[in-house]
Amino acid sequence: MRDFAWGIAATGGIAQTVGAAIAAEPGMRVAAVGSRDLGRARALATTLGAESAYGSYEHLCADPAVDAIYVATPHAQHLPVAAAAIANGKAVLCEKPLAASMADAETMVRLAREAGVFLMEAMWMRFNPLIRMIADDERFGEIRSVQASFGFAHPYDEAHRLWAPELGGGALLDLGIYPFGLAQLLLGMPESLRVTGSLAPNGVDAEAAGLLTYSGGRHAVVATSLLAHYPNSAHVVGTGMRAEIPAAFWAPQRIVLSAPGMEPEEHLLDPADNGYAGEVREVRAAVAEGRTESAIMPLDESLAMMGLLADARQQLS
Repeated sequence: MRDFAWGIAATGGIAQTVGAAIAAEPGMRVAAVGSRDLGRARALATTLGAESAYGSYEHLCADPAVDAIYVATPHAQHLPVAAAAIANGKAVLCEKPLAASMADAETMVRLAREAGVFLMEAMWMRFNPLIRMIADDERFGEIRSVQASFGFAHPYDEAHRLWAPELGGGALLDLGIYPFGLAQLLLGMPESLRVTGSLAPNGVDAEAAGLLTYSGGRHAVVATSLLAHYPNSAHVVGTGMRAEIPAAFWAPQRIVLSAPGMEPEEHLLDPADNGYAGEVREVRAAVAEGRTESAIMPLDESLAMMGLLADARQQLS
C-alpha cells in the first residue's frame, strides 16, 4: 500500500510544524507544498522531502498525487483554498478556526457535504491523548465546572495577522477558541453566554472573559487576551474527580487527576502521540473508511463554535 500523500497549503510556522509531523508519521508523506510565493513553497518542500512545489494553491489542489490538503493559511483564506481542494476531490484538514466568519464556515461545510468530501477542523487539542482521557474517563462523574485561559501580550500592530480585521484577527478566533473549545468538548453548548472584555483601536477584540452556563448550574469560566500573559492552564471539576491541566492546557504534556481519598494520578504524554499526529491519522482513517466527517471533531460542532465566538465578539461591540 502506498503512503498517504499530503499537500501543504502555506509555508508559515504551523505549516512547518504539521508538515514535519506528517513526514514523521509512518505510512504518510508530504507530496507537495503550495504558496503564493513559489520560492517559499520550494524551500519548505525541500525541508519536508516533497517532490512538488507550486506557486498557487489552485495548482496544489489539482495535483493528482495528493490525497489530502492541509490548509494552513490565515483564517480569511481558508474558504477559497478549501473550496479548491474540495472541487478536486481532496480530503481537507483545515487549521482552526474553520473560517474567518460564520458565513464562510457554513459555505465550506455545504461544499464538502454536497461533494461527499472529507472536511475537518484541525483542532489538535481534541486529539491530544491526555485531553481525550479527561473526556472519556467515567470517574469524573458529571462535569460541573471548567476553567481555562489562553493569553499573551502581543504588541499592537494593525498589519500583523493577530490584529488585522481583514485577516480574521483578534483574541477570540486565534486564542479564545481553545478555552471555549475545552468547555464545548466537556460540557457541550451553553444555555447562556455572558462576555466582557475590550477592543483594540481598530475594533478587533483584544481580550475577552466569558461565563458559560449550562443546565443544573454547571458552568465554564474562560478568558483570552492579546494584552497580558495568562496562566494558560485549565481545571476540570466533576462530581467524582477533578483534573489539573498545566500550561499549555490545549497541548498538555502532563495532567494530574485527584479526588478526596484518592492518591493523585499523574499522566504523561508520549511525545510521539501528540495532537498533530492524532488529527492527521484521523484524516487518513476517514478516507480509508469512506467517512466524510470526523466523530472526534464533527463539522456541526465546528459550526457551533463559530456561532459561539461570533456571539462573544458581538457582546464586546
